[in-house]
Amino acid sequence: MALGDRLKDNLAGAARMAAHLATGPLHSHERRTWGATPDEVSATLSGDELIEDHDWRSTRAITIWTTPDRVWPWLAQIGRGRGGFYSHQLLEQAAGSLDSNVEEIRPDLQDLRVGDEVRLHPQLPPLVVAEVRPGASLVLVGVPEGGPLATTVWSYHLQPLSQGRTRLIERNTYAHGDSLAQRLAGGPYVIEPVSFVMSREMLLNIKRLAEQPA
Repeated sequence: MALGDRLKDNLAGAARMAAHLATGPLHSHERRTWGATPDEVSATLSGDELIEDHDWRSTRAITIWTTPDRVWPWLAQIGRGRGGFYSHQLLEQAAGSLDSNVEEIRPDLQDLRVGDEVRLHPQLPPLVVAEVRPGASLVLVGVPEGGPLATTVWSYHLQPLSQGRTRLIERNTYAHGDSLAQRLAGGPYVIEPVSFVMSREMLLNIKRLAEQPA
């Protein structure tokens, strides 16, 4: 993507984020279920068992016109210092979460294993790979030691469809404490609008990258 187009894309993302932050819970359901069917929202997915009593959750999805084995490599290299997050790059860089997004499959980043760390931000505890099933699912879990951050499960699921298509489902699950600081840091008030804008862009870009000619 050209620099000018990237700048316009990131400005649009920033404006969208500000609008969702301003509207608060008004569009909460739409943000938490963007692109997902009711069955997908209510489905039990790998990783759900890692948080028995969650406080809130989002399930978002997109249809990609290629097979799961062509989508998987983009998921396998996700993370800071790896392939990035395929979202609004300038916004991620401004937040300190990213150096750059990778727009090619990197063979040296494909060997992801249970127990590996995936970083979101240099100042935050890393997520840990809890499950990795190439071509099917990737489950990341974050359990911070003390502090106000929430226990988090971030998972991706690939489901084959007819005509060589793939359904990519992203699920975020949060459990936080009862203190004001914990509810603010781990609750949906800020995280939900921000994660919606970034996740929506990520899913759209993974679709774009996976559908491009090999």
